[in-house]
Order: sequence, then structure tokens, then C-alpha cells
Amino acid sequence: MIYFELLWAFLQVGTFSFGGAYGAIPLIRDTVLSHGWLTDEMITRMIAVSESTPGPIMVNMATYIGSTQAGMLGAIIATLGVVLPSFVVILIIVALMKSLIKNKYVQAVLKGIKPCFIGIVLAMGVYMVIINFFTDIGRAALDWRALLITAVLFAASISYQKIRKKEFSPILLIVLSAGMGVAAYAL
Repeated sequence: MIYFELLWAFLQVGTFSFGGAYGAIPLIRDTVLSHGWLTDEMITRMIAVSESTPGPIMVNMATYIGSTQAGMLGAIIATLGVVLPSFVVILIIVALMKSLIKNKYVQAVLKGIKPCFIGIVLAMGVYMVIINFFTDIGRAALDWRALLITAVLFAASISYQKIRKKEFSPILLIVLSAGMGVAAYAL
């Protein structure tokens, strides 16, 4: 039964996740919480780990959640569930590419989905900031270390952009944040 639940849940996530991983995070969160597979805190940590490891966030999260619920076979099933819809859609699009991409209705659908995706990503970003800065939402206890790490990374990114006239490397940001996290929380 768990295998079918994992497959069905991640087929839905893979099917309705427009805009990539950041659009999928709210769907994965809702699915996982509704099934009771992970706690909200565990999901937040898994998002951080999934962003820091190689590969797409959706695949990393599906693999992790599948493995925690049903071992290696669960990981495989959840991962297949999340990638299968995209795989099928891409195959269909490639087959119909020339006529489909120029269709005014397809263009209208894509333009209509874009604001929805922006809203989902923005809402998830605000949610992650709140969860990151406040250790206990009910008591509004501010996590000063998280706030300081975020401020330093933000300042470094803006300064680098102003001085060098190009974007700060996301890889360097991940390495810096990991190092500051170890220094702030583990030492």
C-alpha cells in the first residue's frame, strides 16, 4: 500500500509542479504533511539538504521521502513518480514542438501560469524566511544566528555584485553558508 501511496503522491507532484522545484516545494510539503510522512521541521531541513546536494530538488526530496517510508524500493518508486510526468510531457512536446509552441492557446496558458508560479515561489520564500529566523513561531523567538548568517550572505552577494559587476556564485554561497552554519551552530 505504501508503494502505491508514494507513486500516486509523487505522480501528482510531478504533474502539477509548474516552474520547477520551487513551485514543487509547497506541493511536496502539503503531500508529505497530509500523509504524515515527515514533520514540518524535517521538511524544512530536507529542502536545505536537497538544495545543497547535486541534482534536482524534487528528485532529491522524492528519493529521500521514499527511502524513509519504504526503503530502497520506496525511493525508486517515489523518484519515478516525480520524474515520469515531466518525461512524458517532454516526449510529447518534442514530437509536437513546431506546431505546439506557436499555438496562441498554448502561449496564453503559459502566460497565465507564470503569475501563479511567481506567487507560489514568493510565498514559499517568505515561509522559509519565517521558519529560518524564528525558532518557535508560537513564542516568536528570533534565531539571531540565522539572521546574522543571512545578513552576511546577503551583504556579500550585493557587495560582490556592485564591485565585480556579476552575480555571486551560488556554489560559493552554499559553501559559505555551510561553513558559517557549522561555526554558528556546532562550535
